[in-house]
Amino acid sequence: MTTTRQHAPWIQPFTLKGEHVTLVPLEAGHEAELVDAVQDGNVWDTWFAAVPSPDGMRQEIEWRLGLAEEGRMVPFTVLDAQGRIAGMTAYMNVDAANRRLEIGHTWYRRSVQRTSLNTEAKLLLLRHAFEQLDCIAVGFRTAFFNQPSRRAIERLGAKLEGVWRNHLILPDGTLRDTCYYSIINGEWPAVERHLTWLLARAASAAESA
Repeated sequence: MTTTRQHAPWIQPFTLKGEHVTLVPLEAGHEAELVDAVQDGNVWDTWFAAVPSPDGMRQEIEWRLGLAEEGRMVPFTVLDAQGRIAGMTAYMNVDAANRRLEIGHTWYRRSVQRTSLNTEAKLLLLRHAFEQLDCIAVGFRTAFFNQPSRRAIERLGAKLEGVWRNHLILPDGTLRDTCYYSIINGEWPAVERHLTWLLARAASAAESA
């Protein structure tokens, strides 16, 4: 008789907490507050970024949780410093065999954009990936025309590897070019120092204001 050994997923759900942000495992019960968050600035109303609409939030949550069951995604709900739901993010395209993953499917309510929330969220996720999961690389992808997202990724210290032309067919039939960025494990110490410095500089500026 042959016994099939079940292996635990490479990444189990977990929580990360910082000064400006807390990342908790996504739950179906977060739907109402996520709908409220996505309506802050109507951040879903853009053609080049795949941000769920208020009406599509339940389907988005189910999709993310389905990928989590398959071991392909680790989805998070993002909370701000006051504990209010501010958006979503995820480890995605999880490749346990090669110790690689991407950080993506991220969106935030308009009122927390351009604050330290995203910088610290990325610092926490990258630190966990490189120091706890022993990743050899962490990737990021975004639409060619999503200039704010590209600037935010480059500000982290990620390097552009290339552009996938005609990568996706969007719901309206538009063809999307996708920019792929990455940070490799040897770059992590410098990236960590840079992100820590950015947070300290923002804190100093806030104290001086």
